[in-house]
Amino acid sequence: MTANSPIVIVDDHELVGSALALNLRAEGEDAEFLPVRSAAGVLEHARRSGPGLIVLDLDLGRDAEGNRIDGTRLVRPLVELDWRVVVLSGSSDAGRVGAALSAGGFVFVPKNAPFPALLNAIREARAGRSVMPPGRREQLIELYHKRDTERRELHDKLGRLTQREREVLALLAGGKRAQAVADHFVVSLATVRTQIRAVLTKLEVGSQLEAVALYRKAAGI
Repeated sequence: MTANSPIVIVDDHELVGSALALNLRAEGEDAEFLPVRSAAGVLEHARRSGPGLIVLDLDLGRDAEGNRIDGTRLVRPLVELDWRVVVLSGSSDAGRVGAALSAGGFVFVPKNAPFPALLNAIREARAGRSVMPPGRREQLIELYHKRDTERRELHDKLGRLTQREREVLALLAGGKRAQAVADHFVVSLATVRTQIRAVLTKLEVGSQLEAVALYRKAAGI
């Protein structure tokens, strides 16, 4: 990264982004705030103006069609375009931050950090230095990989269920009892109990409560 490489602030909060860009320009940096319209728009801007340093919020609101713009998904393509990515997030989801770092993010800075600390982190990243405590980056990446493995294993287990077994589990997760499930499908209680036993076996759990908990975890409920 050269001394005159651009710094781009990508944030859905104009006040924060504009203030960071303004202060950096006052220090002689070629800094700008990029209002977010779409994920494709961010990448197109990066292709035209880079490479450089990009300060990327992971939560970028929604595009014109109402689709959520996930900054985590932008990290890898930005790194592939030779941008150095400073990850910002106000989320308490450490695994999501770990995903951004695993994708090539250079450093993570909490969005609620004091404004001078944000500026300092950007300056340090510009110079190729990280403000993260030793080992913290590795911890966050390891947490992400652990959760990703758990998600894959859960997905595989749920994939063992038949369509009817998934429907039965969904009704149980919605608070219905076995008899209500039987009434819903117009089958006997014995049939539903057989289906529930099959669900427990395939999910490798010992109770309906555990099965429901896995279903809700997978659904993000």
